[in-house]
Amino acid sequence: MASEKCFAKGSSAPGLVAKGQIRLYSMRFCPFAHRTRLVLHAKGINHDTVNINLKDKPEWFLKKNPLGLVPTLETSSGQVIYESPITCDYLDEVYTGKKLLPADPFQKAQQKMMLENFSKITPYFYKIPMVKKNGEDISVLEGELKEKFVKLNEDLVNKKSKFFDGNAITMIDYMMWPWFERLEIFELKHCLDGTPELKKWTEHMSEDQTVKATMFPTETYKAFYKTYADGKPNYDYGL
Repeated sequence: MASEKCFAKGSSAPGLVAKGQIRLYSMRFCPFAHRTRLVLHAKGINHDTVNINLKDKPEWFLKKNPLGLVPTLETSSGQVIYESPITCDYLDEVYTGKKLLPADPFQKAQQKMMLENFSKITPYFYKIPMVKKNGEDISVLEGELKEKFVKLNEDLVNKKSKFFDGNAITMIDYMMWPWFERLEIFELKHCLDGTPELKKWTEHMSEDQTVKATMFPTETYKAFYKTYADGKPNYDYGL
């Protein structure tokens, strides 16, 4: 697990990426960067990690990625890749070993469609806690999230499989997992009630060695997200 403190504005840029390695620019608690960390670990890719202060980004990082987003990958030849699904697909295509995306074009397209659908679910994980913090009613939003979870549950029921594309973890499972790992922190775990297959999926995912290796304790997540909600994110919490 990455343990380096984050680089902020005014910091010196890290050295060149070593030959035979790839570098991940990340933030320890970012669910989008978590996707890339999962793929790097699952495939056993030799890499180093540079964590970025997302509230006070270093100038040198913005030159590499003008959007200032994590995850961002950099190769030893200076090639830069960003956006979490794109970084993960790149890693799976370029590096040998366990393949996370199916070879069949139709199966691959199905995973892309699932991911596109899931991208419409992730905003709820931020919207609901924000509305709740403001003392407003969250019942409608929670109801909408539960409906989306029901559809994911139906998908697993119809496929009769442990994971979303068979009985082994594939890319789509890792793409979705970071938000489910944070359900308890966002106080949304009860939204899994009534979706037994989806709940079982979260249990199966929790047993995966890659998931375990990239996970933070719940208390660490809670402490970080409190600082985030207060507008003063402590990206180095716990270091």
